[in-house]
Formats: sequence, structure tokens, C-alpha cells
Amino acid sequence: MRKLNLFLGSVLVLFMFGISSCGNKAKEMVTTENFGSFDGKEVSLFTLTNAKGDVVKLTNYGAAIVEVNVPDRNGDKANITFGYETLDGYLAGDAYFGKVVGQYANRIAKGKFTLDEVEYTLALNNFPNSLHGGPAGWHSRVWTAEVLKGTDFPAVKFTYNKPDMEEGYPGNVVAEVVYNWTDDNELIMDYKVTTDRRSVINITNHAYFNLHGSGNGDILDHEVLIRASAFTPVDPTLIPTGELRPVEGTPFDFRTPHLIGERIGEEYDQLILGRGYDHNFVLDNVEEVDAEVYDPSTGRVLQVITDQPGVQLYTGNFLDGTQTGRGGKVYQYRSGLCLETQHFPDSPNQASFPSVILTPEEPFLSSTTYKFGVR
Repeated sequence: MRKLNLFLGSVLVLFMFGISSCGNKAKEMVTTENFGSFDGKEVSLFTLTNAKGDVVKLTNYGAAIVEVNVPDRNGDKANITFGYETLDGYLAGDAYFGKVVGQYANRIAKGKFTLDEVEYTLALNNFPNSLHGGPAGWHSRVWTAEVLKGTDFPAVKFTYNKPDMEEGYPGNVVAEVVYNWTDDNELIMDYKVTTDRRSVINITNHAYFNLHGSGNGDILDHEVLIRASAFTPVDPTLIPTGELRPVEGTPFDFRTPHLIGERIGEEYDQLILGRGYDHNFVLDNVEEVDAEVYDPSTGRVLQVITDQPGVQLYTGNFLDGTQTGRGGKVYQYRSGLCLETQHFPDSPNQASFPSVILTPEEPFLSSTTYKFGVR
């Protein structure tokens, strides 16, 4: 009987240890550390580690992606996105690296739009237009953070409560983004935005990527696929003209893969106006993967999956070497690219574009996934 009791006791101890270990493992999927404070609010750095041991780091300042550490085809890991070592770096550096931008991502012409016969005036922070929700948009705010429990993968939820008329946008608006980091190296971003009065919404993440590793050379040798049959040409101030121009026969046809550097220097009107690619592509939204980037030298692949009607390809045309990021890496001209899933720029002023009106009756719900792999 004593042997039986000892056996049962051992089983119980092992069982309890197993539960404890699982619990500790679950807790360790997301670790939190202090990252400073801003505007009287605590800023934290969150490290999400999946079952492969691959890591994403986030902060609630701007609900930003700080690091994405993933392997190349040889298993060597590197951070492939732009970010800073400290909060001070974010406060003094580029306004948008890895941030969630809103209330209206991209540009609104002349900082004005009319909704329900009322004209709203916005800051002209990209003269003569308004850009990314204004200088004090969501990218520059401390979001409330919550590490989610009971999830299959490490997950963090960020929430920002925007008061009525902040940066000129009507409505008390609540914006939420949940980041999930799966064991398949998918960074899933689920957005939810609600309002108590009619307003406009365009929300995205402004991450820069270099699949060589952040700060390691340019992205001209990255191969890009975008499943879009049209794009929205822009005027000299980078506001869409209203035309949906077919990509057929233009340097904007990425329906089959092309290197970024292959056609970026062509004497094509839109490449000249944008100083390269800085344009919204009208996604076909037919296949699961809407865009893909491949680095032949490392084998790294980034796939973009979204329910949004557009994606902005930006090729770092205004990077100039003045920003030094994590690990002392300097971000030079065209050393990163962005694929910002979105509604179209200036949609509040262009009735033919998909609607961006946000109403109290219908929350804005959207999901975008960055999936990282190799081949």
C-alpha cells in the first residue's frame, strides 16, 4: 500500500509539475519590460516568442512592430524590420517605423474633407496635404496594452481611445489592434475601430522591411509580386487623380515577379512623380496571398494577406541615412520597403473609391497577415 501511495504521489507531483511547466511556458510566450514613459504614461516592450523560437517585439507607443527576427534558408536569424533601441529613438526618429497609423492612413488632399455636408479641416503635415492622421495621429500615442491569455499563440492587444475632433476627425473613436505571432511565423494583425458618430477611417501598419536584414544594403534586388491589375496614379503632390490605371504595359505590373530595381529608374511619369514606387495598388483580392517579397540571396520570403482593397508599395525613396536604428544600423536611401494594406488615399474626397465612412452602427473590422518563410 505504501508503494502504491508513493507511486500515486509521484504521479501527482509529475502531473502538477507538468501543469506548472505548461503554465510557465504559456506565460513565457510574451514577456514584458519597461521601455520608458511618454505623456505621463508607461511604455512597454513586449517580446513574443513562438514554438520555433522566432521572435517579434512590439511596443504600445504607436502600437509598433519593433523587431521581426526570422531565419534565412540556412537557419541564420536576423531582424528584418526597421526600429529603434530605445523609446527616445522613437521620439526623436522617424515618425512611422512599424507604427499603426490613423485615423486616416496615407494622404487627404489639402487637409479637407466633407462628411454629411460638414467640412472638416486637418493639419497640413505633408504640405499641401494631410498625412497619416496628422502630426499627433495614432502613431504618436501611447496605446493601452493587454497580453492576451488563453490563446494558442503569443498575442498582445493594443487599444487607443481617440476623443472627438482630435486632429480634426469627428467622433469618439476606439481603435484596437491584436497582434498574433503564430508557430508558422505569421504576424496576424486584427483591427477593430468603433465610433459614436459618423467619421472616416483608414488604418494600416507602416512597417519597413529589408529581407537581407535591417540596415543591410538596399532592397533593389528584392523580387516583388503584387496581385493587382490596376493602380491609382497621383498628381505632383502624391494625391490620386481618380483614375484607376491598368498596370498592363507599365513598370507597375507586378502580377508576375520583378526585381524592385529592374524598372524603378524608368522615365515613366508616375515613377518620376513618386521618386520611385510610392503608390496604391488596387488589389484583385482573388487569391489568398495578395503580395509577396522574395530575397534571392537569403531565401527569405514575406507574404501579405489582407481583406483590404489596396496596398501601398513604398520603396524608401525619402530615406537619407539620417536615421540609425537597432544595432547601430543606418537606414540609407531605398534600404527598406513598405507594403501598407489600406483603403485608397484621399478616399473621403473621391466618391468613386471604396467608402471609408465609419458609422456607429457598423464597426470597421479588418485583418492583415505578414507571413515569413524561406525558399
